[in-house]
Amino acid sequence: MIKKASLTGLLLFGMFFGAGNLIFPPALGALSGDHFWPAILGFVLSGVGIAILTLIIGMLNPKGYVDEISQKISPWFATTYLVMLYLSIGPFFAIPRTATVAYEVGVSPMLSANISEYGLILFTLLYFLAAYFIALNPSKILDSIGRILTPIFALLIVLLVGLGIAKYGAELPQVATGDYIKNAFGTGFIEGYNTLDALASVAFSVVAIQTLKQLGFRSRKEYVSTIWLVGIVVALGFSVLYIGLAYLGNHFPVPMEVMNADINKGVYILSQATQAIFGESAQWFLAVMVAMTCFTTTAGLIVSTAEFFATRFPRFSYKHYATVFTILGLGVANLGLNAIIHFSLPVLLLLYPITIAIVVLVIVDKFFPLSKMGMQLTIALVTFVSLASVLGEQCQVLFMTEWINRLPFADLSLPWLIPALVGLLLAMLLPRHKKRE
Repeated sequence: MIKKASLTGLLLFGMFFGAGNLIFPPALGALSGDHFWPAILGFVLSGVGIAILTLIIGMLNPKGYVDEISQKISPWFATTYLVMLYLSIGPFFAIPRTATVAYEVGVSPMLSANISEYGLILFTLLYFLAAYFIALNPSKILDSIGRILTPIFALLIVLLVGLGIAKYGAELPQVATGDYIKNAFGTGFIEGYNTLDALASVAFSVVAIQTLKQLGFRSRKEYVSTIWLVGIVVALGFSVLYIGLAYLGNHFPVPMEVMNADINKGVYILSQATQAIFGESAQWFLAVMVAMTCFTTTAGLIVSTAEFFATRFPRFSYKHYATVFTILGLGVANLGLNAIIHFSLPVLLLLYPITIAIVVLVIVDKFFPLSKMGMQLTIALVTFVSLASVLGEQCQVLFMTEWINRLPFADLSLPWLIPALVGLLLAMLLPRHKKRE
């Protein structure tokens, strides 16, 4: 059982830990300054705690979240929500971001000015071609990712973090900047959204179920115990690397002109720390580490997204979907890293609260029978508040922003929390409780 859990945990860790997981923690460490610990606590809570809980709950139902959401809310909502989710963690945001980070952090600094103009498109062509070939054989993903690539990139990251903390751990952190000054926990919590891990958990739970089926189990009890062990393996791996990378960023000396510049602080810290530690060989080391980290996630996301659409919309085959999503990912990747991050945040601010609410409803319904009408109302309230928050912020609708800011816990970036709890209470009190499975 331990061997099965460890092997599946390595596979999932390799698929999860990608571009955002690598660049956002060091940036958080630098920007949070002397407010580091509440900021990293918020980041780990949303980036690890919610993600792993979402993964475990999804793995407990062999039919996945499609079945859970269809039964508890409605089939049409399940389809709409999951299509948005898979497109977000697939070709529109996460897949292209992994390729762009691998290029900008590892490859771009080694190119001359004449080549760099075409470097991104040449790199992404080769990158996505390799990911596509792995995606065409999803049954081999356990061998290609879990047993080979994951241990390699995990060791490279641990080596960089360990040596970096030993070298810079005694340096004083800089003063907190921006939103970290007044709301370190809430800002760190929202930054955890950028990893996309809670959304990816919905998708990767399907891959985990299929992987566990291949390993075989003697009983349901052994299966459930293995799922919890898988969650522990992935959670520990994430937490250690997140805190280590953030701590490195917190103590690494970043010049003020860089702190004030509109550049990705995580990319800068990783690049400069690697060069300071490893010297002339630094850029090759960084290129290999980042490429390994991002590539495993890219392959896993293409597989998960294509499998979902092939199952939900079987008019086209898995191969057709894998081809389309690979090409879309290639096209979006060439927009550049900053553009991808900018466009993804509003979608994440909408989808994350809905995802959290769904997971809470699934958990509570396993212990207390909930009203279907109440569960639908809960999701409607969370969706309304999240949508109003995004529209108010992105479209500068002042009355929406003012209304959202009056809600409890809005200062912690959780304005949807009380509406969600009100909906949950009503789901317990309203009649027509669903029969629990």
